[in-house]
Amino acid sequence: MIEKRVQLAGVDAVQLFGYNDAHLQLFEDRFEAAITARGDQILIKGQQNDVLKIEKIFKELVYILNKNGNLSPNDVETVIDLVGVNGSSPALPEEATSAEEGDAAILFTKLGIIKARTPGQKKYLHEVRKNDIVFAIGPAGTGKTYLAVAMAVAALKNRDVTKIILARPAVEAGESLGFLPGDFREKIDPYLRPLYDALDDMLSAEKLKGYLEKRIVEIVPLAYMRGRTLHNAFVILDEAQNATAVQMKMFLTRLGVHSRAIITGDITQIDLPAKSTSGLVQIQEVLKKIQGVSFVYFDKQDVVRHKLVKDIIEAYDRFNSNGSNHSTADASTVSPSS
Repeated sequence: MIEKRVQLAGVDAVQLFGYNDAHLQLFEDRFEAAITARGDQILIKGQQNDVLKIEKIFKELVYILNKNGNLSPNDVETVIDLVGVNGSSPALPEEATSAEEGDAAILFTKLGIIKARTPGQKKYLHEVRKNDIVFAIGPAGTGKTYLAVAMAVAALKNRDVTKIILARPAVEAGESLGFLPGDFREKIDPYLRPLYDALDDMLSAEKLKGYLEKRIVEIVPLAYMRGRTLHNAFVILDEAQNATAVQMKMFLTRLGVHSRAIITGDITQIDLPAKSTSGLVQIQEVLKKIQGVSFVYFDKQDVVRHKLVKDIIEAYDRFNSNGSNHSTADASTVSPSS
């Protein structure tokens, strides 16, 4: 007899187990094993061969559920039959069953599995699981924001939090808000669009719409955070290099009980006026000895966008190291999903 735990982070347990645990009943009819759901994981006890098969079946069912958006008893029976006879099913990519995947998986989505892929990203995931406040600092394309949103959605699905708050400073990068068309909301939406894009990848359109309407998920300009106290929330501040020192203090002091925060930014892309101090630059000194606060630094080796992005970052590094007097603001670019 052996015992094994399977993580189910970011999975709708009701759909996975079926109405009144109907899908679990199919397992009990086929295998001599006990299956117990505990939070975001299941505990399997039984003979080694059965336990290993059940583990593989659950991973394949999670993949199908997040790919198709639903799971039928026929799907469950089919996968059980395929794994029972062949030891595997063609539904799940081979890489998704590796031991590393179990350690690094963050969220299962309609587009596949979101996981940490580089050493920097793995450290990021580790620090977020250990600390209530994590700062992720590094160049564009390293997955800072995308992984933060994935971790927030996973926490919401696992009922670790009851809401997600996503904030960004509305700081102009080469164009003025005043010249953009529309009212204030229409002017501000382009600044928040990268956060919507990340959520679109991770939630169905219907579910995201419902979350936004019920204010379970809020996407707001940083200025809208003033005066609030956020309990049971996963809070993300994106593009934090463009938050002033005062705004950074204001944001960090919004956290209430059972809340956690991720602050992301790239200190080489500061768009604040020359006389303003970046809160992200200053906070590294202010909070460097505070327990429960972690700083994770990414570099070009963590870039997971187009291969040319890494080359571009290296080219700017060489250009600036050769004595260029250009300001970092002159060389900045908008980084929608850094």
